[in-house]
Amino acid sequence: MKNRLENKVCIITGTGGSIGRAAAIRFAAEGALVVGCDYNSDAGQKTLDLILASGGSMISLHPVDLTKIEECKKLVELAIKTYGRIDVLFNNAAMAHFNWIEDISENEWHMNTREEVDLVFFLTQAAWLYLKQSHGTIVNTASLSGHRTFKTLGALAHATAKMGIIGMTKQLAMEGREHGMRANSISPGVIETNQTQEQLKDKEWADYMIGKTLVSRLGKPEEVANAALFLASDESSFITGVDIKVDGGMSIW
Repeated sequence: MKNRLENKVCIITGTGGSIGRAAAIRFAAEGALVVGCDYNSDAGQKTLDLILASGGSMISLHPVDLTKIEECKKLVELAIKTYGRIDVLFNNAAMAHFNWIEDISENEWHMNTREEVDLVFFLTQAAWLYLKQSHGTIVNTASLSGHRTFKTLGALAHATAKMGIIGMTKQLAMEGREHGMRANSISPGVIETNQTQEQLKDKEWADYMIGKTLVSRLGKPEEVANAALFLASDESSFITGVDIKVDGGMSIW
């Protein structure tokens, strides 16, 4: 199947990162009008260049700090000024910070809140009116850490934040129902991304995590992007308020 997002205006956050870039490329290949953004200007521009060179449609705002309400509004305004509507919002951008309970500082705790929860709320609220008008779809990136614990991963703040995303998603699905809106989330397992590169250099950590998967390997950003594409498209029209685990089977044992 092709053109599953034909002419749909899709905001994707964190398009300079691994999963965000994979999603932007995948959505554009399916006919989406992609509105990207990233905190890192060079990475955001590289994704934009890649998609335009391949014949896809994309605009991008970078640098942008989505932990600030006004910057979220600027991204929404860019989408509306350019295309006049928003059909899909993929809240993918986040920055995780890992530590054990005895070592987490107050600032570190609040960094997780700002960079994993606040930015999803701020942008969703800024786009809500336009999503109501288009009977739009929201896809949020959560994490398997919200469902499972791992003895090698000090993920207290991260797990708390990402389980908050799952709860937020369910509430958004309920509040958007009267407007024909849907909201779902994705919980990736261990994916080979820019953020996991350093962790994967630790053989003990990497071997333990790979051993927890049924498919005996780590995930690829493109595999998360495929799940986001499904949830963003009309193929998932009877699915709302759910969290889909993209984890290679980690969560079942």
